[in-house]
Amino acid sequence: MSDSEEHHFESKADAGASKTYPQQAGTIRKNGYIVIKNRPCKVVEVSTSKTGKHGHAKCHFVAIDIFTGKKLEDIVPSSHNCDVPHVNRTEYQLIDISEDGFVSLLTENGNTKDDLKLPTDDNLLSQIKDGFGEGKDLVVTVMSAMGEEQICALKDVGPK
Repeated sequence: MSDSEEHHFESKADAGASKTYPQQAGTIRKNGYIVIKNRPCKVVEVSTSKTGKHGHAKCHFVAIDIFTGKKLEDIVPSSHNCDVPHVNRTEYQLIDISEDGFVSLLTENGNTKDDLKLPTDDNLLSQIKDGFGEGKDLVVTVMSAMGEEQICALKDVGPK
């Protein structure tokens, strides 16, 4: 290979940080997070069965998908590891709502973030549209996990 050849790498990956981390099933508690059927979920109920004649105590998880709100269940031996999603919450100031349902958000470093859709929750959706229509200064909370992002809360910081 000669030195005159240039290599161009398409960078489509993040820093290689995993979307999940392992945690022993027996240590996951209510209101914690867990991955069930490849979906990030918030645990709403945990019950542990006694060890049987041959073995493992089992943990029965009832959890709600943090993005779709669907209820999911899983049963895992308590000594086994479960995947737990890295869940981040970030606050952004709302700048604009486009005609096609996307929002324009202001990040902390002054850039704009334009790749998020309005939430599907009707109550939150109407609060955002009404508040924006009235010209209020709105701050939205965006929850992100496993490569997905969604607006999950709204704060009114006062009039512009």
